[in-house]
Amino acid sequence: MLSNRKGRSLSSTIFFLLIAYFFLVWLPLHQLYGSHKAHRPTPIQGQWHRLNSIHLNNSTERFPVTSYIPLPTSPVSIPRIQHDFPVESRQERKARLKKQETIKRTFLHAWNGYKDHAWMRDEVSPSSGEYDDSFSGWGATLVDSLDALIIMGLDDEFEIALDALKQIDFTTTPTSEVNVFEIIIRYMGGMIAAHDLTDGKHPILLQKAVELGEMIYNAFDTHNRMPQMRWEWSRSAQGLEIQPSEITNLAELGSLTVEFTRLTQLTGDPKYYDAVQRITDVLEKNQLKTRLPGLWPTVVDADHLWFDNAEFGLGGCADSAYEYLPKEHILLGAQTDQYRNMYRDSIEAIKKHMLFRPMLKDQDQRILFTSNLVINRGGHVHKQQFLQEHLKCFLGGTVGIAAKIFNRTEDMSIARELTDGCIWAYDTMPTGIMPESMELLACEDEENCQFNDAKWQEGVWGEQLKTDSERHQVQKVIKSERLPAGVTAFRDSTYKLRPEALESIFIMYRITGDKSLQDAAWRMFQNIDKATRTRFGHSSIDDVRDSEPTLSNKMESFWLAETLKYLYLIFSEPSHISLDDYVLSTEAHPFKRPSGGF
Repeated sequence: MLSNRKGRSLSSTIFFLLIAYFFLVWLPLHQLYGSHKAHRPTPIQGQWHRLNSIHLNNSTERFPVTSYIPLPTSPVSIPRIQHDFPVESRQERKARLKKQETIKRTFLHAWNGYKDHAWMRDEVSPSSGEYDDSFSGWGATLVDSLDALIIMGLDDEFEIALDALKQIDFTTTPTSEVNVFEIIIRYMGGMIAAHDLTDGKHPILLQKAVELGEMIYNAFDTHNRMPQMRWEWSRSAQGLEIQPSEITNLAELGSLTVEFTRLTQLTGDPKYYDAVQRITDVLEKNQLKTRLPGLWPTVVDADHLWFDNAEFGLGGCADSAYEYLPKEHILLGAQTDQYRNMYRDSIEAIKKHMLFRPMLKDQDQRILFTSNLVINRGGHVHKQQFLQEHLKCFLGGTVGIAAKIFNRTEDMSIARELTDGCIWAYDTMPTGIMPESMELLACEDEENCQFNDAKWQEGVWGEQLKTDSERHQVQKVIKSERLPAGVTAFRDSTYKLRPEALESIFIMYRITGDKSLQDAAWRMFQNIDKATRTRFGHSSIDDVRDSEPTLSNKMESFWLAETLKYLYLIFSEPSHISLDDYVLSTEAHPFKRPSGGF
């Protein structure tokens, strides 16, 4: 009898312990982190694949390299980048994890929309549920998101994506031209980062990166070894000559270094590093010979190696070429001063010629933007446009990283004010979302710049207001264009789900530990999610001034690969993808930094 009581007592104790565990441990964790069960999607079949498609496998080089530039292999110490974060309180951790989980669910919403309606195609059309092949039809969203799946702990989804990756054939494409820059940063970057994050446990990742690298390397087979950036790949497959373009974006030509360098580090094949180092040497040779010494024009002639174009800027067509100067320095283990010197010359020119402070009503907030310049052959400014583009928002983070690794402490305030400028641009819009580009009125005196309504109106009008009729007309323009104070025009009022502002917030938060940056990121996330969410994902919007903006039915792969990844990392533990352990590519793909011999 006593034995039976003991048995019932023990059983009751175990039962109540299980109940307590359910309510006190499992249920709270389940509510906080949620549950997710991956489902295997069905590939969305296109019409282009044929058994007799042209494949670029083994091709004969017309201009082979006879001697490769060697990869440096003995990295040295680099100053620490990340802030020494204190231990957070239990309440802070709970609030942070709740926000992070919300971002993760948003990622899964878009990812599942892609899986269900565009699997193994490049993009899902987030409003209609159709698909679009924008980048050679190799599953851009799938491959670009590989490392995001790992970072967010979506292991089942990652395994499904790995299985799909095995089926992608990088030796053929239905497109007549291959965008070398976009293919390298999205596909190669995604596979290399996933390889690095999993410590090489999945050989298919590096195998496919090499397969793509072998194909894309043919784009460099030109008379001067400068790549044809809109590569006519079928000509290469037929053994025909290709030419570098006479009109090439600086960003595309100068933003291949990190991916190709890492591929050489991982494979030991010197040709990839050699290919991009030749480009760097050309850029370095011409950096102080342009119309604005220290900077390169936004458009260059890669065929004749001419850098005499008159237009200079840091946004579209130029951005990542400057971003990669400090990042390549880090990835090479600081073994050469080439990238340090190139960055020094570029940032000094930027500080001297491009930085401007906009005239705002809130003068307590110091922010900075950069202008675009047109330079005549005499080296004088022919035209200056006080134009801020969303793409320029990368600069705060880049200047912040460079300030740390190059011991340029005087530039840290510039990095913060550039970042704050983009936060201001988000906060000042009715939707809380920054437009693609807008013009502003620059302060004449940066240290003493009181808002002047008359000057602002003249900036909107484009010249001095002389009559009451003109003053009346400019008021109508301000109202119809919905111009915030200080903004003189909207060049492009769309939002394309871009990541650059969040990129700089992430970097500056990791550098400074300032939690107000997390607050800004959370505001931005909530506003973006509200304005862009669709049935099958998130869509670019046509006008950030509309309270209920029209959706454009476009979701590029960087929404998952960059924007949501940066948001997730802003609310992660600081040690998760530490900037002292990884270099993040221009597509936010983390590559392992060297700590010893490769």
